Amino acid sequence: MTTDLSLPSGGRQLRCALFVDFDNVYLGLRRLDAAAADAFSTDPGHWLAELATGSDATGEFTRRFLIRACYLNPSAFSQFRPNFTRAGFQVVDCPSLTQQGKSSADINLVLDAVDALAATTRYDEIMLVSADADFTPLALRARAADRLVTIITASPAASAYRSVADTVINADGFVELVTKTALDDVAAGEAPIAPAATPAPAPAVTGRVPASSGRRASSAAPATAAAPAPKTAAAAPATAPEGPPSAARRAVLQRVRSAERPIPLGTAAQVAQQADPALPGSMWAGAGSFLAWLARELPALASATTPAPGFIWDPARFDDADLPSSAPQTDPSALHRQVVAVTDVPGLTAADYAKLLTVLAADLKTSPFVRTETARRVREACQAKGAKIGRASVNTVLSGILFTGLDLTTPPSLKELAKAWADNVVGLARGARVELSAADEAAVRSWVSGGLLKG
Repeated sequence: MTTDLSLPSGGRQLRCALFVDFDNVYLGLRRLDAAAADAFSTDPGHWLAELATGSDATGEFTRRFLIRACYLNPSAFSQFRPNFTRAGFQVVDCPSLTQQGKSSADINLVLDAVDALAATTRYDEIMLVSADADFTPLALRARAADRLVTIITASPAASAYRSVADTVINADGFVELVTKTALDDVAAGEAPIAPAATPAPAPAVTGRVPASSGRRASSAAPATAAAPAPKTAAAAPATAPEGPPSAARRAVLQRVRSAERPIPLGTAAQVAQQADPALPGSMWAGAGSFLAWLARELPALASATTPAPGFIWDPARFDDADLPSSAPQTDPSALHRQVVAVTDVPGLTAADYAKLLTVLAADLKTSPFVRTETARRVREACQAKGAKIGRASVNTVLSGILFTGLDLTTPPSLKELAKAWADNVVGLARGARVELSAADEAAVRSWVSGGLLKG
């Protein structure tokens, strides 16, 4: 059966089936950001509306949520049930059926999702709101049925689970989504775009909405992107582009905003060219080069021509200390390289981990913990001490510590911080099925704790 995604206005509409694992999401958000957990559980209509519109390389689209299902344990979270009912969700009560307290949410969600895949109505997108990697087989089944798969997480998710999806909105992105208002996008002068949606590594499938690859892109930039340019794109003309954003501008903005790290300039140029093949032949719409086009069209983004091959990034999430060759290299051991590859933890040296954790401990003793403000102060203090530690690295460490359940509103000791971060990294590695011997675990703990756990 063919699927007509067109709208009378010329836009696209996706028929979506949304499945929310409430317990998993709420508990994950509580550890990361209590205000976000409150917003998620008390005003689901708001974040549902935020998810209803989006943009990708082919343009804007809307979602029509034909299924809105929320699975929760009524023994623990019944007070939130009316909020989801009022927002048009079907709430499925999943009480605990075992002495260990495990509810039946997983199996109920999977059965309903499989029914949706077999239904007469074709759902273009299956959206799973959960970080539980047990849903990996379900995501694989949906992908094999040629459905878009979007995963939203509120805590660390296994790489195998994330890799199956076409799009991933990670925990920080979901926090932003549930707490922001539509006025944020209007004030920024941009069309609303789903925040922090990370395109997954799986290649695009014929007939799908194109999804950018999440793998590290080739460092070979097109000749048009290699022209000399200022270090950053911030030095842009004072006159902003008139009229609606072009397809290329929108595609590059989406790709950069959704990236988990700064992306090569060549990758950004390829995205722009795919959205508008005529750009290179027109000398980048008269700008003369890709970097000049970037400076004119997207002055809010930052870019650098060094280190090679040059990179572009969202300055709200990264800084130049997050560039690959600017960040200190991790210990060259095979174990450390494997842990970084499968967990996405920062590849800092033990010395820089020690500096980051020490600065964090000192900051928590002198200033109240507010995640964004604490992260900014810690990053600035580390860089003032000569450590090239970027925004993303600090945010990852802070989030990892919070996910272990350590309360940062009451200043913990330096060793407690180091232990919590090490526990998080070891847990992520084991969750990714890295086989750690006792000696391996000790080596990883010593590295990511900066040696602060000794003695």
